[in-house]
Amino acid sequence: MLITPHNEPADLNALEAAVATTRAGFACMFSTSDEYEDALVMARRAEGRYGSPFDWHALLLTGCVFILSGALLMVL
Repeated sequence: MLITPHNEPADLNALEAAVATTRAGFACMFSTSDEYEDALVMARRAEGRYGSPFDWHALLLTGCVFILSGALLMVL
């Protein structure tokens, strides 16, 4: 068995650097879950996963116009 000389301060510094590198890998770029969810939704919208938004206001307005015009025609 071959015994190699150890430089304890250098070994300790190398170990501390490895620990710091490992901890940096677990760091999160978001401080809250809301920030993460907002970024996730924006990324998915950019990919086109959610499709185009449907304009429900125009549909509701059109339906009201047809109902009112039908009611006016029945009265006249």
